[in-house]
Amino acid sequence: QVQLVESGGGSVQTGESLRLSCAASGLPYRSYCAAWFRQAPGKGREWVGNIYTGGGSANYADSVKGRFTISLDIAKNTLSLQMNSLQPEDSAMYYCAAGLRCYTFPGPYIYWGQGTQVTSSA
Repeated sequence: QVQLVESGGGSVQTGESLRLSCAASGLPYRSYCAAWFRQAPGKGREWVGNIYTGGGSANYADSVKGRFTISLDIAKNTLSLQMNSLQPEDSAMYYCAAGLRCYTFPGPYIYWGQGTQVTSSA
C-alpha cells in the first residue's frame, strides 16, 4: 500500500520559517520524481518544486525560488521542504506527490499525500 504522509504544517507570522516533511512508503518505483504542490482556497493546485530521486538538483517555482529548499533523505524515503521568509501568499494546503517523471503540473503525479496546512499572517 502506497502512503505519502506530510507533517510539519502550522501557523506562523510573516517572515518566519517552517519545515515540511513527507514520508513515503510502498512506492512501486526504484526512482521517481518527488514534488511539492500547494493549493489555496478557491485556487488551482500550484507546483512548488520537485526533485528526482535518481539524481539531479531540485527545481522551484519562481514564486518560491531563493526562499524554499527541497531535500531528500533516500535512506529514510523522506522528502522535506524548508520554507523561509514565509509570506501571506504562501498560505495554502501543501501536498507531496510522487510520479515516474518530473512535471510542473499535477496531472501526471499518481500518488498524493493528504496535505498539511501552512498559514502565514502578519
